[in-house]
Amino acid sequence: MFETLKSMLVEELSVNEADIKPEAELVNDLGINSLELADLVLLCEERFGIEISDEEVREFQTVGDVAEYLEKAAEK
Repeated sequence: MFETLKSMLVEELSVNEADIKPEAELVNDLGINSLELADLVLLCEERFGIEISDEEVREFQTVGDVAEYLEKAAEK
């Protein structure tokens, strides 16, 4: 799931691939703003056929947080 998320960040949001690590913070390390985060959430929802609530999005601090959420959502 991490590799899929990494590809999405590079291809869709033009994030530098070398900066993407599980512990990298979305805002502080990768420079993702609120609009880009919303785009990422929409991309994840479309690609994985899930719905992510606003409360859940607030929990996304690192790339690892998002990957972990997606893995759990995929198991349901």
